[in-house]
Amino acid sequence: MEFRRLPFPLSRSTRRSAAFSATLGAALAAAFPCHADSEALTLDSVVVTGSRVEHSSFDLPAAVDSVDARTILESGPRVNASEALSGVPGINVANRQNYAQDLQISSRGFGARSAFGVRGIRLVADGIPASMPDGQGQAASFNLDRAERIEVMRGPMSAIYGNSAGGVVQLFTRDGQGTPGVDGRFSAGSYGSWKADLSSDGQVGPVGYVIDASRFATEGYREHSAAERDQTMVKLNWSPTRDGKLTFVASTFRQKADDPLGLDWNAYRQAPASATANALSYNTRKTIEQTQGGINYTHRFGEQLIELTAYTGSRSVRQYQAIPAGVQANPRHSGGVIDFDRDYAGASARWSGRFPLAGGQMTTSLGLEFERSEDDRRGYENFSGTTLGVLGNLRRKETDTVSSFAQYAQAEWQRGDLSLSAGLRHNRVAFVVKDEYITGVANGDDSGNVTYERTTPLVSALYRLSPAVNLYASFAKGFETPTLNELFYSGSGGSFNFGLAPSDSKHAEIGVKAYVGSDTRVDLAAFHIGTRNELVVDGATGGRTSYRNAGGTTRRGLELAVDSRWAGNFSSRLAYGWLDARYDQDFATRIYDPVSGTTQPTTVNSGSRLPGVAAHNLFAELVWRDPASGFYAGVEGVARAKVYVEDSNRLQAAPGYAIANLRAGIERRFGAMKLGAFARLDNVFDRQYVGSVIVGDTNGRFYESAPGRNWLAGVSLGYRF
Repeated sequence: MEFRRLPFPLSRSTRRSAAFSATLGAALAAAFPCHADSEALTLDSVVVTGSRVEHSSFDLPAAVDSVDARTILESGPRVNASEALSGVPGINVANRQNYAQDLQISSRGFGARSAFGVRGIRLVADGIPASMPDGQGQAASFNLDRAERIEVMRGPMSAIYGNSAGGVVQLFTRDGQGTPGVDGRFSAGSYGSWKADLSSDGQVGPVGYVIDASRFATEGYREHSAAERDQTMVKLNWSPTRDGKLTFVASTFRQKADDPLGLDWNAYRQAPASATANALSYNTRKTIEQTQGGINYTHRFGEQLIELTAYTGSRSVRQYQAIPAGVQANPRHSGGVIDFDRDYAGASARWSGRFPLAGGQMTTSLGLEFERSEDDRRGYENFSGTTLGVLGNLRRKETDTVSSFAQYAQAEWQRGDLSLSAGLRHNRVAFVVKDEYITGVANGDDSGNVTYERTTPLVSALYRLSPAVNLYASFAKGFETPTLNELFYSGSGGSFNFGLAPSDSKHAEIGVKAYVGSDTRVDLAAFHIGTRNELVVDGATGGRTSYRNAGGTTRRGLELAVDSRWAGNFSSRLAYGWLDARYDQDFATRIYDPVSGTTQPTTVNSGSRLPGVAAHNLFAELVWRDPASGFYAGVEGVARAKVYVEDSNRLQAAPGYAIANLRAGIERRFGAMKLGAFARLDNVFDRQYVGSVIVGDTNGRFYESAPGRNWLAGVSLGYRF
């Protein structure tokens, strides 16, 4: 894993943060002017996330981290991205212990309010978006078994990815090359969890290949949280010419998961592993089936490159919610069962070239991107007669189409120790709803359409203060449209609200990246983000959430880490993030009243903190490796400050916590055979804590419990023919 960041004393303002960054950079340059040697620089992985042209992360004017294959392998069973991303500052990936709702991922506060899935962050796997055109994504479809790396970007440069790109998370599968081989891995652990994975990779003639299939099952930490997941993937790479490369990727994903829903405070304190009563009576659950494939071709013409990508896929979902039968009596209600079949596709084209200009080098990129999804969506009652949790009468039928068309241009000029970058992107996102279930005046016609357009600029500069120290600054505008799910239930009577406005944001960031000697890297970023028309939760009940626009917000913070190698085969990592995210204006909302058990109107005061966001996050790790024996052992510490659960900050916040984890393993080669064994013990001291929250739940069921002490162990076997 590439080097990260460490908690220095926090500044009181963005101006003081800037001065601190510059002072630190100058001090490092003076103290360590000549230590960025070749050995140290090999620790800097290549990233492509930011400018869409390969850079070392050290020379990219952005807060970006690359999590390597070894880190992914040692972080857990490779089921959830939260396992591998815990050491990335500025991004919080919470495992809900609820596979029906996916992970909760937030980057500098973007995405924290998501009741399910991922929104506000752009997800991409092997060049194929795991985020739909409306900004909603699913990290569960990431196949971690053959991942070469995961790149994580925060800050202004994310804006080049358009709608809902408050951050970017990209997964890359390694190319097939070398002698063909097979690998198998089996792991088992607490709560009846197990995973089996079988893969093969290598090169046959001119074609490289990677094939993987896995099955995961768990009874779940909480009651009514069992899940089963099957995944397959194929990647083929072929170079028809010396300068051309063709890549094909395809994958399938199938999952069945029970949904325990959230808990109120008393239930969490007394029985953290329990499920909500309605989850049991309505048998809340979700099934997903997804198939997708894509093709990419790149060709170099000297200093120029053309890249073409196309993909298509289908996704089917059926989800049983805990909507009470009486609530569904409203003729405008769409039922307690969500059922849809989605077809999606996209294509992109990019040209880049490098030219001499004004005594320096200019690298320019031009690109087009088109994405489209179409849902055949139905809603049913979640009861039949007196039987709950079964498919009942049809209450909704419609076709929902979302399309996105974007054009972007980006240029970077480098001369000597100075690099200047600028970019411009235009996005048009169109929503069209065709209501095919109209039973009368009371039911109404929810057909309609809305289009959002934005042009977002990006500028940045990087100065090489010395071979070991880089200073940078960047600024960009971004925007976040409502997703289909946010439009669905936000109108009167639970209908569509085509009047929701997108949230616009302005991002500013300054930072320093430095090598201290040949064995330590320090990265520091300070940022300030202002938004207007922030999308906030208006109400959440029974698995259904509605949204509205509020006023503006201000987010400022620091991300700092240190990664070091020590004598005796030790290495360490410290990653810290501080985020102060607050509302700028008063606005009216509704919150749960624990006394009456109902929702009551209230005012959110200016200065209130954004819910779902912790002010402080810390990760620390110390690892020992013995190259001779292949043995490793490590200890991890994870700490998080309290998290507010609703906008007014008046109700019980999820308390802060600190936990410790242990891991150990060994990997040995015997000729063509490779054997391995590994084990993890998480939450060593058996702390009770809230792993994630459901923001704004109008039943007061905000809290999703994390497991106590739990273990995982496994073996692996590989053979090269």
